Amino acid sequence: MAKEYKYLTQEDVEFFMENGYIVIKQAFTPEKAAEWTKDMWVRLGLDPTDKTTWDRERIHMPWHKREPVAAFAPKAWDAMADLLGGEERIDPPSSTWGDSFIVNLGTPELEGPDKYIHPTDLDNWHVDGDFFVHFLDSPEQAMLVIPLFSDIKPRGGGTYISPDGIDLIAPYLAAHPEGVLPTGLSFTPSTSTAAEPKDDPEYWSHLKEIKRCKRFVEVTGEIGDVVLMHPLMLHTASKNHLREVRVITNPPVGLKEPFNFARDDPSEYSLVELKTLKALGVDRFDFKPTTERRRVTPRRVLLQQKMLEDERKRLEELAKAGANVDVGSAAQPIAVA
Repeated sequence: MAKEYKYLTQEDVEFFMENGYIVIKQAFTPEKAAEWTKDMWVRLGLDPTDKTTWDRERIHMPWHKREPVAAFAPKAWDAMADLLGGEERIDPPSSTWGDSFIVNLGTPELEGPDKYIHPTDLDNWHVDGDFFVHFLDSPEQAMLVIPLFSDIKPRGGGTYISPDGIDLIAPYLAAHPEGVLPTGLSFTPSTSTAAEPKDDPEYWSHLKEIKRCKRFVEVTGEIGDVVLMHPLMLHTASKNHLREVRVITNPPVGLKEPFNFARDDPSEYSLVELKTLKALGVDRFDFKPTTERRRVTPRRVLLQQKMLEDERKRLEELAKAGANVDVGSAAQPIAVA
């Protein structure tokens, strides 16, 4: 008897098990997106109508407000719960999304219909989670989520993903129960004594390994779409050849407990766990970390803290000028890759 889900259809389940991702169309409304992005350009300190002010190609913004996913994008929340084995397994702090936009503005040099870069030549391939030591069963980044706050056309700076990557990274993590550190578009065993990460014989370079992949998907869509992906999905920012503003977020989803690949009752496996087992080529895998789980502080957090302060100043200036802007308490930047 097929398992019943709150949102996913059997076709969705089969697609996820084959490809490692699904797209939830119109998961939130254009009106909600407009409400959240209305002060984005003020926060950035850029002019949306003057590309000469667009002085950065891609910007990771901090957040100022948050909202429960169940209210903001109920279809996406139900699908997330289906993929992770039920909402009771999701860590409560992961149940909200914030306005930590990732804005891709492109560059003049790469604008135009004749510009193209093959996916394997893109320079940002990685697995999310720059804030913890990675294990096969890590609960900190249990899913890769991309909500679209702008329409994204082909060649418009959408994220590229490689479903093949799951089959490469899962065995690597399974072979390293000591855990691996995120070391800048790479992994290095947490117990390494090498002077430089790349000197360790078990060093893993995402930019090197992506050359082994054959399947690539360019994430395109409309405002309100949400892409849900396996946490080991290799992905990269792409070049915005259109220079039409691309806006997404990338909220991490954590679990209360680590993934379990050796459940006594196989019906209790989540779809993410089943996809990982499929990547390993087994029905069961008794994974046990040999070092302690721990978090690390990425340099990005300090950069986002400074950006948060600058954004608050701009919003306060706008409020003083008479605009209706809420500049209430803003929390620390969340960890996104």
